[in-house]
Amino acid sequence: MCSVLEVSRSGYYKWRTAKPSPQATRKALLLQRITYQFNDTGGCYGSPKITILLQREGHKISERTVGKYMRELGLRSCVAKKFRVNTTDSNHTLPVAPNLLNQQFFTEKPNQTWVADITYIPCREGRMYLASVLDLCTREIVGWRLDDRMTTDLVMSALEDAYKAKRPKKGLIHHSDRGSQYASADYRKRLVKYRMKASMSRKGNCYDNACIESFHSLLKKEFVYCTRFKTKKQAYDGIYQYIEFFYNRKRIHGALGYVSPVQFAARFKRKAA
Repeated sequence: MCSVLEVSRSGYYKWRTAKPSPQATRKALLLQRITYQFNDTGGCYGSPKITILLQREGHKISERTVGKYMRELGLRSCVAKKFRVNTTDSNHTLPVAPNLLNQQFFTEKPNQTWVADITYIPCREGRMYLASVLDLCTREIVGWRLDDRMTTDLVMSALEDAYKAKRPKKGLIHHSDRGSQYASADYRKRLVKYRMKASMSRKGNCYDNACIESFHSLLKKEFVYCTRFKTKKQAYDGIYQYIEFFYNRKRIHGALGYVSPVQFAARFKRKAA
């Protein structure tokens, strides 16, 4: 073999016994960790978040280098085209609450302001709708329901789940769009029962409810559009896994200092103790 390749025997044995350089060893380790972090988050993270995770592991590496290595590995975070179905029926004569939130999207403590919305979930067995309730302080989804009908019962069930889980004190601001489900008499009565203050966005202004709109956009980009739901049960199981185990407990959030919503909420529990 050495004769055919025109190399010396001593050179061949030196190559076999030579140890890789420290730089090559470090790069191999980083490539391994980048691949792990990428796959561990279902391909949702790009170079900024993966850089944060690697630095927490003790690696000194820049976002630019992580991006370069990801390109070498052929890794790219989820990117999907926007697909929007209008789920807001504001063409009604029901009472509309004032805009108490007024785009104040940061609160000092949990359970001071919740935002709510409905979004469409495509499924081959039939379309479905997700109603979500998000805490503005922790960005945690505190209540959600998935059903094949966009009814008042759907949004009330999500609110009921949130209330039972968190038991907020009197005066919590509940913000939503002007959809007929949120403006209905039954929903308004439920807010009164829970001692919450109703707040609604201005007509046709999605920016007034930007945080929950952002969550639904994230859910679709990172999971829904990358998955083809054949049955409603598959859709429910997938949404459950994403919200409860990934988004709430694992996915790091830039606005929270790159920790998950549950981790951020735990800080307030420690302070209270």
